[in-house]
Amino acid sequence: MKVSADLEALQERLGYRFKTPTLLRQAVTHGSMSGPGREDNQRLEFLGDRVLGLVMAQALLEHDTGATEGQLAPRFNALVRKETCADVAREVDIGAALKLGRSEQKTGGRRKMALLGDAMEAVIAAVYLDGGFDEAQTLILRLWGDRVANVEDDAKDAKTALQEWAQARGLQPPSYVEIGRSGPDHAPMFTMEARLPTGDTAEATAGNKRQAEQEAAKALLSRLSQANA
Repeated sequence: MKVSADLEALQERLGYRFKTPTLLRQAVTHGSMSGPGREDNQRLEFLGDRVLGLVMAQALLEHDTGATEGQLAPRFNALVRKETCADVAREVDIGAALKLGRSEQKTGGRRKMALLGDAMEAVIAAVYLDGGFDEAQTLILRLWGDRVANVEDDAKDAKTALQEWAQARGLQPPSYVEIGRSGPDHAPMFTMEARLPTGDTAEATAGNKRQAEQEAAKALLSRLSQANA
């Protein structure tokens, strides 16, 4: 089949050329664009999640041969969670190649964390089916880069880490307050502020409240760490 310009460019960014390009097209086709003769990426997402899990489990075992299961589990979760998949998807700009229905296009689907994370998993499955496990493993390890080596810093999500920081000091849990909203209704940006009873605060802006809260918590943890250094 003739490969469209957006899929050709995505292959370049992925560093992998498909023998069966229809697999890549399916991997970036959202359910809002599925129809007769056009499969969406849900089944590939299911498979890609398992391939990613196997690669990350092996990578963690090889990286830290002395780690216990209790140490490995949160690191594994940090590497395979939807937010991480979406971050990797943004780095290779999968969003530019997504095939979306009109409603998803109008609501900023190319920037949505869930859609990007699903598409990343589907692309992994497409590479696995097209080239086998070794090719999929090579792709994953290249795209995830130093995340495996640095995963200890991300093993707990920032909101959990901030709450544990507060509890360890006998403080009430942090609170999160929306302090701003901008952008059009179909693609809003939220500014959330993380607050501690001590008066310490930090804010962050993202395309959804959950992500903005996580980024605000991360910023506050960094500020607290620097203050106590």
